Formats: sequence, C-alpha cells, structure tokens
Amino acid sequence: MLENLLIALALAMDCFAVSVVCGVIVRRPEGRVFMPLAFYFGLFQALMPLISWFLMSRFSAHLASFDHWIAFGMLSFIGGKMIWESFKEEEGSSINPRNIVVQLSLAVATSIDAMAVGISYACTGYNTLSSLIAPLLIIGAVSFILSILGFFLGVRFGDAANRKIRPELLGGIILLGIGIKILIEHLGA
Repeated sequence: MLENLLIALALAMDCFAVSVVCGVIVRRPEGRVFMPLAFYFGLFQALMPLISWFLMSRFSAHLASFDHWIAFGMLSFIGGKMIWESFKEEEGSSINPRNIVVQLSLAVATSIDAMAVGISYACTGYNTLSSLIAPLLIIGAVSFILSILGFFLGVRFGDAANRKIRPELLGGIILLGIGIKILIEHLGA
C-alpha cells in the first residue's frame, strides 16, 4: 500500500506542476477550470497504467527471467528524466487552461510516463485486473487531489511556488528509488 501511494505521489508530480502553472495563468479559483482539469489528470494517470499493464500482461510469462530489469529500466528512465527536467529553465507558456482540448492534451501529456508504471505492475506480480484496481484508484485519486492543490497554489503564490517546490525532482527521486528497490528485491530472491 505504501509503495503504491509513493508511486501515485511520484506520478502526480507532473500533474501538480502543470496545475500550478494553470493556476498562475488563470489567476482565480475557477471551478469550471480546476475540477475538469483535476478529473482528467486523475483519469488519465489511472488509465495509462491500465492500458500498458493489459498489453504487457499478455507477454509477462515470456519475460519472467528479466522482468525486474524492465521495471527498473522504465522507472529509472522516467525518474531520471523527471530529475533532469527539474533543472531545466521553463519557457513561457501560451496554453489556455479553460479550453477542454488543452485540458485533455495536458492530461494525456502528463500521463504518458504512467505507462511505465503499468509495465512495472505487469512485471512485478499484478496478475489480475482485480489486483490492479486499488493501485489505479490510488493513482487517480492522488493525481486528482494534487492537481486541485497545485491549481490553488498557482493561483495563490504564482510563479514563486513553481520555482521553490520543484515537484519533478521529488517525483523523479521517488520513481528512481522504487526502481532500485524492485531490482534489489528480485536480484536478492
């Protein structure tokens, strides 16, 4: 349960960061903006691991001898990418968070990384859809909540909040740590 909560927090960091930016752009706590945005973020963060788990679970029997390396590689790659991106300077944005197409695009873009988690779930013992329901609900709920929180922080504190929190760095460190933990557990077994 703790591991799934940490994964959910790590995945939600992109949603949180984008929501802060959206709050900075909108400058007011508009429910018609932050509620659909948070819903889409939560939905896609839960949906992407399900899709990749489904595809990967069809092949996991053939990959059992090295599946821990796949999980480690995917989580390390995404975690490393998030850490790298946390040190890059942000360029100006011209997005309109009030536009549903923009909201959906942001939700899909921030959830692509979550596909790696679905692959790691397929490689680490989540063999049935019922075993995956709780982790997916946790991922969706955490992304939803942190998206709302991020939006309000963006409205309240503006650009300073996004520079000081560095959520991508924290999320990347968490994903990298979980990847290392999976590798150590499987190599030690």
